Amino acid sequence: MAKVIALANQKGGVGKTTTAINLAASMAVLEQRILLIDADPQANATSGIGFDIRAIKTSIYECLIDHVDPNGIILNTDVENLDLLPSHIDLVGAEIEMTNLPGREQILKKVIAKIEDKYDFILIDCSPSLGLITLNALTSADSVLIPVQCEYFALEGLGKLLNTIKIVQSRLNPALEIEGFLLTMYDARLRLSNQVVDEVKKHFQQMVFETIIPRNIKLSEAPSFGKPVLLYDINSTGAVNYLNLGREILQRNRKTRLSDAEKII
Repeated sequence: MAKVIALANQKGGVGKTTTAINLAASMAVLEQRILLIDADPQANATSGIGFDIRAIKTSIYECLIDHVDPNGIILNTDVENLDLLPSHIDLVGAEIEMTNLPGREQILKKVIAKIEDKYDFILIDCSPSLGLITLNALTSADSVLIPVQCEYFALEGLGKLLNTIKIVQSRLNPALEIEGFLLTMYDARLRLSNQVVDEVKKHFQQMVFETIIPRNIKLSEAPSFGKPVLLYDINSTGAVNYLNLGREILQRNRKTRLSDAEKII
């Protein structure tokens, strides 16, 4: 049975979708069976991994609203072991349509239950909001990975997200844990970036991943080519760091016996 990890932060532009795509690809390369669920109406994870969203006829929207079997619409990607449950702009209307449905917070969980036995990990790319779709993702997940941008106001809004997680834990998903805080868009030349790193580590200590994702031009370019950075430039700093993150998550989940000395640096 798969471990379900939601990638969430209601603040936009923190590298959440970039992380979803590249972490999924890295874990697939590390021989894990991965499903990436695009739960964002912008469908950036869908396009960023190589699919034309205009050609997507059936998406997660139909799974949530029309009870379409996800097994029939999952797409194979160019990365071996990595599949995608795509999104579409129609997902914008799903929150309104789900409002009056019974058990509205549990709908995505029922969708995932139909496919979780096929994978080792399921990653959910959430929208930059704390709406009903994101609430569904948190209710479905075993853990939540929180990207934190190494810039001013990085910690602003985290309190609201953590409060939402506490509410989900108390009312809907008592087993939900925080997988970790991932520092993104780091620039070693900037004093501010280093201050944010120190502040986040001070507040959250062991919950912060050792891997830090720096600003990297290849990471920025890869989505425009519809590729994870591993396929765009495997030797880039971004590719190396996401492989490290994948290994770190596998180590935390006891899926590998790699020592620190064996990590790519």
